[in-house]
Amino acid sequence: MALVIFAATYLVLAIGKLPFYRLDRAGAALLGASLMVGVGALTLDQAYRAIDLNAITLLLGMMIVVANLRLSGVFRLAADWLATAARRPIYLLSAIAVATGLLSAFLVNDAICIVMPPLVLDLLRRLERDPVPYVLAIPLASNIGSVATITGNPQNMIIGGASGLSYSAFAGALWPVAAAGVVLTIVFIAAAFPREFLTRETLAPPGATRGAWHPALAGKALATTAAMVIFFFAGVPAAKVAIIAGALLLLTRRVKSQKVYREIDWPLLLMFCGLFIVVAGFEAAAVTPERAAEIGRLALEKAPALALVAATLSNLVSNVPAVLVLKPFVASLSDPQRAWLVVAMASTLAGNFTLVGSVANLIVVERARAAGVSIGFWTYFRIGAPLTLVTILIGLAIL
Repeated sequence: MALVIFAATYLVLAIGKLPFYRLDRAGAALLGASLMVGVGALTLDQAYRAIDLNAITLLLGMMIVVANLRLSGVFRLAADWLATAARRPIYLLSAIAVATGLLSAFLVNDAICIVMPPLVLDLLRRLERDPVPYVLAIPLASNIGSVATITGNPQNMIIGGASGLSYSAFAGALWPVAAAGVVLTIVFIAAAFPREFLTRETLAPPGATRGAWHPALAGKALATTAAMVIFFFAGVPAAKVAIIAGALLLLTRRVKSQKVYREIDWPLLLMFCGLFIVVAGFEAAAVTPERAAEIGRLALEKAPALALVAATLSNLVSNVPAVLVLKPFVASLSDPQRAWLVVAMASTLAGNFTLVGSVANLIVVERARAAGVSIGFWTYFRIGAPLTLVTILIGLAIL
């Protein structure tokens, strides 16, 4: 029964919802977790202990920080400054890609992908440019930039706790992959849209934009973010730093707490809790230490094979579930820390392969669609697929 529950839960995760029902990914994870307890695969206490509270706490804290940066107007002001500084289309594309990649490295890529599309689309309307190539840069650069640190994306947060790697050791190993990938993102998009970018045309100055601006809140949010990153690299536990930073930012007279709460992706947190329990039930039923070691010895000791498995799983069931499935097998390898770096690299970069390869992609596409901009599967695939293959090869070469 545990195996059936596990397979059914992951099937719903892969297709996005349960056919003929209104059950989404978060609901499927919760249902699967409940059934694991119901059939006796786990006791209720074991289910509680299966939840990685460090990952949940880290993600919640980061969401609160990003919410304050957005509500204060920091992101909007930064977008206007970039547009003024970038005088040519290729410079604007580069600015969007670099800014998105850098922000995603420290502030969770899913949150950045919620913030960036409206800002970029508003900017491009004022500049009267084709928005598609610039919007494409957001999910591609966000996924790639997020590979650089433990706080870059949800799967890295899980890997950070499982691997025992420090924040600085993780970043030191993977930031070259992220930097090379962001540069390649600019190159691939420019090559795919030569009429837009291979030109000497200059951009007209964008008109002024309207929006809320809270200088005091912005200053506090920026100072808190900077301090948070410093503490990350100083070796203070990331979850502890993030939740304290988020809690301190709630102490303000400028913005109601309810506005911040509306910015938090509660279904994502619920999905994480459910998945931790579902995978724990699967491990208890089917993955003994001996079996995990046997499977690990088959091919996963070799980085290319491990990267291929991680990338394939990530495209089948999404990257967070893929990392959770691989957890018991990676732990039994002879060099688990290096193996976790390979999994972090491959599972994250694999998100760029197709439009449905990561939650970040879907967020950007839906935000763009709501603003009247359509990005088709093939438009994305002709850039994302080759970019994924090249960046994973670069990652393997570096690691």
